Amino acid sequence: MQLSFTDTALIFKALSDETRLKIVDMLSAHELCACNILEAFHITQPTLSYHMRILCECGLVIPRKEGSWTKYSLNIALFSAMLNVLNSVKANFRDSDVEGMNRVHQDLTCTSTKTSGGVS
Repeated sequence: MQLSFTDTALIFKALSDETRLKIVDMLSAHELCACNILEAFHITQPTLSYHMRILCECGLVIPRKEGSWTKYSLNIALFSAMLNVLNSVKANFRDSDVEGMNRVHQDLTCTSTKTSGGVS
């Protein structure tokens, strides 16, 4: 599975919330019913629904209806794809590169003069 930059950004945005990170951590153990997830938080059911909608819309979490209940599980294939994205970035760096990147960053510092229009 190859992720687009747009998809990757949506996933990172979904994971940028502490409550959603905790939900993902809970789901990493096994599938859970919404009521079980709700018990672990001091939030209302509509607030949980909001967080679950974000996690489901980006594909990280898969909902499954069972009668009147909704059970949630992690989309393992998508997590694997995200790991591939991160490993790809990591593969471009070696430990010795960190110091070199700091030097490159210093070399790339903008040296143009400011214009009267504001941004240089």
